[in-house]
Parts: sequence; structure tokens; C-alpha cells
Amino acid sequence: MPGENLSRDEARERAALLSVDGYEVSLDVRSAAGAGEGTGPRTFRSVTTIRFRCNEPGASSFADLIAPSVTAVSLNGRDLDPSEVFDGSRILLEDLAADNELVVDAQCAYSRTGEGLHRFVDPEDGEVYLYTQYEPADSRRVFANFEQPDLKAPFRFEVRAPEEWTVWSNGAGERHDGVWRFAETKPISTYITCVVAGPYHYVTDSYERVLEDGTRLEIALGALCRKGLAKHFDADDVFLVTKQGLDFFHDNFDYPYPFGKYDQAFVPEYNLGAMENPGLVTFREEYIFRGKVTQASYEARANVILHEMAHMWFGDLVTMEWWDDLWLKESFADFMGSFSLVGATRFTDGWITFANRRKAWAYRADQLPSTHPVTADIRDLQDAKLNFDGITYAKGASVLKQLVAYAGREAFLEGARRYFKRHAYGNTRLGDLLAVLEETSGRDMGAWARSWLQTAGVNALTPQVVLDPEGRIQELAVVQEAAESHPELRPHRVAVGLYQRSEVGALERYARAEVDVAGARTVIAELAGQDAPDLVLVNDDDLTYCKIRFDETSLATLREHLGALTDPLARALCWSALWNLTRDALLPARDFIALVLRFAGRETDIGVLQMLHAWAQSALVHYVAPAWRETGGRALAEGALAELRQAEPGSEHQLAWARFFASLASAPADLELLRALLDGTEEITGLEVDQELRWAFLEPLATYGVADEKALGDELARDDTASGKRHQVRCLAARPSAAVKERAWTQVVESDALSNALVEATIAGFVRPSQRELLAPYAQRYFAVIERVWQERSIQIGMDVVRGLFPSLRDSRETLDAADAWLAAHEGAAPALRRLVVEARDDLARALRGQACDATAGAAG
Repeated sequence: MPGENLSRDEARERAALLSVDGYEVSLDVRSAAGAGEGTGPRTFRSVTTIRFRCNEPGASSFADLIAPSVTAVSLNGRDLDPSEVFDGSRILLEDLAADNELVVDAQCAYSRTGEGLHRFVDPEDGEVYLYTQYEPADSRRVFANFEQPDLKAPFRFEVRAPEEWTVWSNGAGERHDGVWRFAETKPISTYITCVVAGPYHYVTDSYERVLEDGTRLEIALGALCRKGLAKHFDADDVFLVTKQGLDFFHDNFDYPYPFGKYDQAFVPEYNLGAMENPGLVTFREEYIFRGKVTQASYEARANVILHEMAHMWFGDLVTMEWWDDLWLKESFADFMGSFSLVGATRFTDGWITFANRRKAWAYRADQLPSTHPVTADIRDLQDAKLNFDGITYAKGASVLKQLVAYAGREAFLEGARRYFKRHAYGNTRLGDLLAVLEETSGRDMGAWARSWLQTAGVNALTPQVVLDPEGRIQELAVVQEAAESHPELRPHRVAVGLYQRSEVGALERYARAEVDVAGARTVIAELAGQDAPDLVLVNDDDLTYCKIRFDETSLATLREHLGALTDPLARALCWSALWNLTRDALLPARDFIALVLRFAGRETDIGVLQMLHAWAQSALVHYVAPAWRETGGRALAEGALAELRQAEPGSEHQLAWARFFASLASAPADLELLRALLDGTEEITGLEVDQELRWAFLEPLATYGVADEKALGDELARDDTASGKRHQVRCLAARPSAAVKERAWTQVVESDALSNALVEATIAGFVRPSQRELLAPYAQRYFAVIERVWQERSIQIGMDVVRGLFPSLRDSRETLDAADAWLAAHEGAAPALRRLVVEARDDLARALRGQACDATAGAAG
């Protein structure tokens, strides 16, 4: 990674000097097929012509390129010696003219890490598939360019590929004389250009709409995946959500989709959820479901489709100047994903998922030492890579949801419309958005931005209730608190809901007030005189971004009657608040697990249920006192099995409980049940043990030594696919053997032979909560190798290793001290690497505080 970084200052200097008129990029990927040659990296030819202007003739600058070798470089017809001007990541450009033409002929490397032009060989049929992934700065691994978002330009791509392949890019393409040539794009940033090539399965459809001026908008739609996944590909549902999204955004944005066609490619070994390349959106192929999944999975896919579609306007049409304002696209797309999901599709409960899942991501990130304002200070590309986080996405989206409540939906949307029209094909900063929102809302957006976008941290809101002698509310106040490290108290638009149990036992809202909360204590005068509540919910309807706290009466009510809450959003908010209390060591983890055991079986929202399963698992692994871990695990497994047997046969709840039970199984009887379900000697009515569920059952069997290497090999023979191989690799690394762990460590840390997907699978198998003692020797080894790994490997693999192998299961003061010692001894290490270690250390410290809280509760009986 050294030498490949680009600083904000360098980017600003280059943007002030240069303007780019266009790119012509010619790639020859015929080398992707067939046997490789030699021992070096497999390469492809990349020839790039860049036309650009320099406003200071005679000045010097540089172009970006990461490639094993450069064959030729010419600047304005003058041949340059590659050995003198190319240093492995930059091409020196001296004595620039007012108008310039740069031609670079290079041999670029195919990627196995999902960065650049990724090459995948399908183990099922030997077919080769290619796709590109660039954000924030990996297009320079494929062609020479000026790799920063504010040097936009039109692009023309041409690609030579094997005869039987199809090639896609951002623009519409046709093949002539063995060459695929693509229509010139609108001015876009380098990081959202894209090429996908291979024998993909391709399905087409179309979208039509009559615009307000009477013209007809026609958009060619396409969806593609590997041939091996074609039988599972429900393209009709992908197109349905796509068309619903296009309707919604055209209804609300008043700016026609500007990029011609709309292809969506589901690709293998993808590091992200998806990427908003205009005209050719890429998705991880796991969004094609090989087995039965719950509606939560379909909702998640629909949300991602809509998130990426929103980027066509927020991010592609109008792009941030530098990664400081990454939120200008990601926060908006995250918000618009849920906004359009609820407004346009069958997933009308999307805000429940947002409150329960997306905000949990934000709350965690906003309490780490590395938290940052939504508008972040991004010094360089490594900073940028790490800031695709819960702050930039989910907190930013939560803040925008609050803004809609604060300024009004129509004012917000009208601001977006003006923003698109004013800055189309340009680059913006925070002030550009605030200006249009001030125009449309009449509000002081500067004060709002200072509180919500330019300060870090999450506030906690707690109700205080005083009753009069008749048992009515005399005063209800909301107390706002902030962490010492980030003491900002913010203005919140909140709904305060009052709940009582009805005669039939339902816990229902009987009063609500929507008010502005500011400062340390706000009295809610509108609720004075109401009957005494059993529960006060201070962020009812989830209008603001905060941690919800409860008064003693409300908490006692939830302990006994959480399942009686009839409103699913209110229920989800209460679960989220209880989980935050657990993470903050204010509620013993065993109490949270008891609530899950008591009430999760009554949860109707499948997404909430699956989130509860994940939180309960996390509570068991990280937050319960070690002495209670076995007891808690046994209780959860028994509870999960009971719910599995009681669930409606064939229902998605039955499937969710089956997966949860498998994740908890450790007792001999539980493992025997899983083995019997696999071989068919036992059945649970309605539970179809499809291939994906088979692997879910095999994982604990491998973890506890019941399924050996032969059994896993036999299962791979049954499912000899790319997905099957990832499952097998994970299960192999999960086996309880010192030799197995050593081999997995070596494969990930000491070798770069594994692809990104298999690195991820190996790490997932290596780290087993039931194998803490087996993993203990690797704690010291981790701190000895991470700086070298960071220096030698790509940033994606570096992140995977540093995050994934941190010895969090060695949950002791000793591990905290080891992390502190490493940080003290490596003050000069890459800031991004230090950030990852600081975050993992903080998670461990939080876990230890939770364990202490739980141990105290256990001692008290």
C-alpha cells in the first residue's frame, strides 16, 4: 500500500491545475481465459488516451496507474521513458501544455481481491468471469487516469474479449470485428466506470414513462449472473423492484434518469453489497438466493437495489468534491433506500428494519473512539476506505430522516430537485446542499448542520415522570445526555408516546406528542394531565437519532410485557433500546437473553426476529460473564429448539429458528439432531433441509469435530459450486484442531494465494467462540504480524485480516494491554491500520464492561 495513497491536498492541487475533456480506454482481456503464462501475475493490456487541459502551461502533475509494467507513455506526441516517469503508482507529467494528450500502454494485473478487474474461475464449470470494482480508487489498477472524484470526464471504452463472451460497460455496447465498443458516457468520476465480461446469463426487460413535457423516456433494463446461478435467478422480482424504484424517483426528483440503459450485474467474490456504476450497477451474487430465505432477505435486496438507484442522482449525477463529503451520496442513498422501499414496494415496514438494523450499525460506530462527524475529515485514500461506515451511511440517513421531520417532506424533496438541476454532472460540498435546503425550508440549515453533521456522538434521551396525587402526569420531561468525549446536546424532533396495558393485556399507545427537545431537560407540557403510563417511549415513530432510555416503571413493564406491544415499530424500538442498554453495561446480558427467550417467539416481524437472534448470539459470546456462558448457551439452544418445533411448518419463522438453533448447537443431543436432519433419519414437519441449510447444519458439526474432512469433501461433491466451496473452506477451518488452526492462519497471513472470498471464509471458520483456548496462542502472533500484512497486502485484504483476526475471544485485561502496547509502539503506523486496532480494542473493552455488569447481576442472584 505505501506509494499508492493520495492525499486530499494533492488532489486539490491537481484539480486546481487540470481539467479533463475525455478518456478513451481500450482493454484486451482475452488473456483471462486459458492457462496462465509464467510465474508472475496474470495481466491484460490496457491502452488509455486522456485529453486534458492545464491552466498553467509549463507546470508538472501526475497521472495514476497501478500496474506490473508500462510498455509506453507519450505526452503530446513526445515519447517518455516508462522507467523514468512511472514509479509503480504514478506517471510523472512535466512541462504540460495548455491542451494535452496522454497515451499510456500498460500491462495491468487481474485481481483476486475484488479490487480492480477481478477474475473468477467458476469451479462448477471452469468458466471465467470478470468484473470491475473501484471505489474509492482502484480504477487506476485497470487504466491510467486522474483518480479523484472531482476530475469528471466522458469515457469511451472498447474491449477485446474471448469470442464466446459478452461484455458490458456503463454505456450501450455493440461488437464489431471482435471488439466491443461502448457509447460515450456523460461526464462521470473514474471510480464509477465499470466493465463486466464473461459468459454471464443475461435477462432483459424495459421501462417506459411519459415525462411531464410529453416526451417518452425508455430505459433498457438488464440483469445478469453466472450461468451456474441462472436456475436460482428470480430476475422478475429484480425488475419489479427496479421499475417501482424508477417510478418513485421520477415522481419525486423531477429529473429524468440520465444514463441511458440500466443493467444490474450480480457478480462473484464481491467485497461490498453493491456499487452504483451508472448504467451498470454491480451486486454481490449472494443476493441470488440458492435456498429458501425469509422475506427479510428479499427486503434487504430490494433496499440495496433502491439504494444504488438513488445514487444515479445522489453520487453519479452530482458527486462530492472529495471524500470528506462522502455522506452527500451515501447518507442520501441510505435514506432514500428505505424511503422508496416503504413508498413504492411491497415492503411497507421498511422503517422497522431501518430502526432495528441500520441504526444499530450507526450506534455502534458512533460510540467508537474513531467516531467522526457525518462530514468527516478525510486526509487521504486510506481514510476514505475506512469511512464507508455506520456514520457515513446509517447515522447520516438517520439525520436526514430527522431533517424530513424538521423541515417537511416537500421542502426536502424540492431541495433535492434544485440540487440536481443546479449541479448536474458537477461536484459539490456540504454548503451547496445546505443552500438549496435553506431556500426550500426557510430554516437555518447552518445551525442544524453544526449540530447534526459537524459534531460526533450519539445522545441518550430518558423520560422523567412525576405523577400528581390522582395518578395523572403532573410533569413529563425528557433528559438529554451526551458522552464526556462528545458533549454536544442537539435539537431533536421527537414523538413521545404513552402506553398502557388494555383490559385484554395488550400494550397500546393512548397519547402522543410531537415536540422539539433541546438542551439538558425539556418539559413536554402537552402530556400533562394524561393518565399514568405503563411505558414512555421517548422516540416513538423513530423520528430522531438517539439512544432511547427508560424510566424504572417503563423498564419494569418491558421485562414483563414486551411481547404485548402491538405496534411492531414501537416493539422494534424497545428491543433496540434494550440492546443498547446491554452494550452500555446498564442491563446484564443474561437479562437480555432472558427477554429474548421469553418474547422473541411472539415476534411477528421476521427481520426483527433475525436481528434478535444475532443480538442474543453476540450477548452470549461477548457480554455475559464467562462463568455463565455455558448455562446461557444451553438455555438459548433449548429455547431455540422449542421454538423451532412449535413454529408453523414451512414458515419463514421456522427457518429462522432452525438457523438460530444450528448456530447454538453444542450438546451431543443437539449435534445428533442436526446430523439426523442431514441424513434424513429425522424430520421436522415443514422444514426443508435445502443445500444452504445443509451447510448451516454442517458448520457446528465441523466445529465440534463431528463432521471430518471427508464428510465436508463429500458435501462439496454434492454441491460443487462456488458457494459450496466457500462453505466447505469455512467448515474446514472451523474444526477443533491445532493443526487446522495453524494451516488456516498460514493460508491467510503468510500467503496471498486465496481469493478475497476464501480469505473471508477461512477467517470466519478460524474464529470460533467455542475454541477460545485453541485460539489463545494467536493473540500474540496477531500483534506481531499486522503491520507487515498491512504493508504487503491490498487494503481490502488488510482490513479483513486486521479486523477478522483481532483476538477478541481472548477477552481479558491481558489482551487490552497487548493492544495498548502495540499502539504505543506503533505511533508511526498507517493511521487507517491504527484506527482498526483502536476500534477492535474498544469493542473488547466494552465487552469486558458488559461481562462485569453481568457477573455482578449473577452474584446478586
